[in-house]
Amino acid sequence: MKIYKYLFTSIITLSCVLSYGQITEPVRPITTGVPFLLIPADARASAMGDMGVATPVDVFSQQWNPAKYAFSENKQGIGFGYTPYLRELADDINLGTLTYYNRINERGSFSASLRYFGLGGVELRETADQVPREVEPNEFGIDLSYSLRLSETFAMSVTGRFIRSDFRIPSGLGSAEAANSFAAGIHGFYRSPEKFYDNINMAGRWRAGFAIDNIGPKISYDDGGFDNFIPTMFRAGGGFDFIFDASNRLGIYVEANKLLVPTPPDFPEDATPQEVNQIRQDYLSQNEYAAIFTSWTSAPDGFSETFKEITWSIATEYWYEDAFALRAGYFYEHPEKGFRQYATIGFGFKYTSVMIDASYLFSTAQGVQNPLEGTLRFSISFNLGENKYVEF
Repeated sequence: MKIYKYLFTSIITLSCVLSYGQITEPVRPITTGVPFLLIPADARASAMGDMGVATPVDVFSQQWNPAKYAFSENKQGIGFGYTPYLRELADDINLGTLTYYNRINERGSFSASLRYFGLGGVELRETADQVPREVEPNEFGIDLSYSLRLSETFAMSVTGRFIRSDFRIPSGLGSAEAANSFAAGIHGFYRSPEKFYDNINMAGRWRAGFAIDNIGPKISYDDGGFDNFIPTMFRAGGGFDFIFDASNRLGIYVEANKLLVPTPPDFPEDATPQEVNQIRQDYLSQNEYAAIFTSWTSAPDGFSETFKEITWSIATEYWYEDAFALRAGYFYEHPEKGFRQYATIGFGFKYTSVMIDASYLFSTAQGVQNPLEGTLRFSISFNLGENKYVEF
């Protein structure tokens, strides 16, 4: 077994630093517990700069905006996504998702998903000569959502989520029980009617959406430690579909995201370990629900720093005959808040009721290696039943 198996704590630290990539000379980056909830789990969104709050509905809308299901033409669908993670470090760290939705009537939809993040086998030993004991740390989340179409152009949804994180290493010094938490989400989606625009001499359609996910209590890994914020996330986006003709359409979308978690405090250079511990304890003791609002004003450097905490994505998606798709996107995060900057590309093939998607990522941040760089991600989905619901 590779030596990285003995560096489990280092792997967890890397995963928790905004879950995606390394940070060079960070200034107050926001970190949370269970960051796997923010990793895109499907290849379509991954190919579009990790966005999905305002893009057209697909089977994997559960992670981004379940309100989109209320506009699905299909009765129901099921999908599976697979993402290898930290492939430069290990070969058995993976993220998988299983998603299902059912449009139960003209106005309402039900959906559910399972997200599983596993670190594979980790060998535990106290001495080099000791026979190792292997454990398999993992995290997972289970979602249930209901979407309701409130008008011909707007829908909302609510989500309940159970989170379980089993990353602790058993020892004789205390308990090593898995950490559990619950969370909720609220989402909205707007889709305009298809309309002909004289100024561009073609038909088009506007889209917009928002989502607030992972609203819930902090997660605790032991009785004597600190409670950790879960990654409460605000997303908002919009876009426009250029409909050239019955066979060709092009969508352009933009999305902004912000963690609704307080900005970490400064630690004075001359602070004692006790003072550092107290500052950290005061930070983590803040109310997680009040933080949804105070996170917009908590940055020590004011609004200029708060603005740096917003990440941006822009993407395009081209469809031909509803059978073949080309996608590209770009994700930007300020260098002082994580330095995740990368371009993405991907494609999709649809044959009857089967959809296969793939994506690839290129890091554009100089000197920063993204854990997903060089990784080909796949997802497959099935639309079940006939196209019962049609576009208006």
